[in-house]
Amino acid sequence: MSAQKPLRVAIIGLGFGAEFIPIYQNYPGAEMYAICRRDSKGLNEAGDKYNIPVRYTDYQQVLDDPNIDAVHINSPIPDHGWMSVAALKAGKHVACTVPMGTSVEECRAIVEAQRASGKTYMMMETVVYSREYLYVKYLYDKGVLGRLQFLRGSHMQDMDGWPNYWPGLPPMWYATHCVSPCLAILSEPGKPALADSVVCHGSGRISEELISNYGSPFAIESATFKIKGSDVVAEVTRSLFDTARQYRESFDAYGSKASFEWQLAENQQPLIHTKSTSAKPISEPEIAQETTVPDFAHLLPEGIQKFTMPAAIQDADHLSFLQGGGHGGSHPHLVHAFIQAVLGNKAAFPDAETSANWTMVGICAHESAMSGGDRVQIPNF
Repeated sequence: MSAQKPLRVAIIGLGFGAEFIPIYQNYPGAEMYAICRRDSKGLNEAGDKYNIPVRYTDYQQVLDDPNIDAVHINSPIPDHGWMSVAALKAGKHVACTVPMGTSVEECRAIVEAQRASGKTYMMMETVVYSREYLYVKYLYDKGVLGRLQFLRGSHMQDMDGWPNYWPGLPPMWYATHCVSPCLAILSEPGKPALADSVVCHGSGRISEELISNYGSPFAIESATFKIKGSDVVAEVTRSLFDTARQYRESFDAYGSKASFEWQLAENQQPLIHTKSTSAKPISEPEIAQETTVPDFAHLLPEGIQKFTMPAAIQDADHLSFLQGGGHGGSHPHLVHAFIQAVLGNKAAFPDAETSANWTMVGICAHESAMSGGDRVQIPNF
């Protein structure tokens, strides 16, 4: 790819996916070239709104178009695996919303297709580019937290009323939002932290109607997983149905000097707990202090900085935004990371192998829960 030729991107799926259109349109060196959606009415509405002339209702047409360099897949979860493999085999770079797939076999196939193609694959995990996570990572890198001792993630969501494949979905099949920050924070450039094994327990029971769809009975699945080469253990909790809880994607990091705890509910602030020492004693009430999380738009090209803020969300009525608060301003960071990886300026994070590991933590966790809490080794590709 010459320096003069723009990176031509096609977005697949225009519900949640439409949020990314103006980000690509404002990214220097990228061209929001094509959109794809099965429903022609919705396709044309989006194409007219954003002035995109190239429109496809068939994914194969996207793969056959030689002008398209990269696809950004925002299709339903069951389509992530085969669509990613097909695009890599067609010589396209791939960005795909989470999770990578719903089986170890799908994850393996994507990793193998990426290696064979030499193209970039990046799972577009929002939490590790949210302002909250970026703030915790900043504190850790600066030494404020000290030595990390324990990590915890939770993703509680009420999916009642969501259509198609969602009813009864095993909670841990969609666990990357709580798994990813626990592994990302321990990662270094060129050396991602990877989960080694997992133990998971299911709790409670969803309605029989929901159970019949996937054979998964649990209202909540809670897992602990070991991290390769580390003495730190992480805990993650997921719920999707029949559990009363306001939406929460959260990440807590406990350190030897200070700890960060995500806010418990919307419109609250996170807490930083500072350890009292003999050299610098802190009274018990003052150990926990509310903190304001800064925005990290300054890390982005000027043209897309505005998209970290809720006011710039294009599809704010979509349920993922109503429940998820706009994903912490992560979307422009994801686009920036993906394009820079495609251009060869920086490694994709997460790359194919790392994306597979993050996804398989949940897949293997559900396997563990279904077997009564047996430890499951996470495959290593």
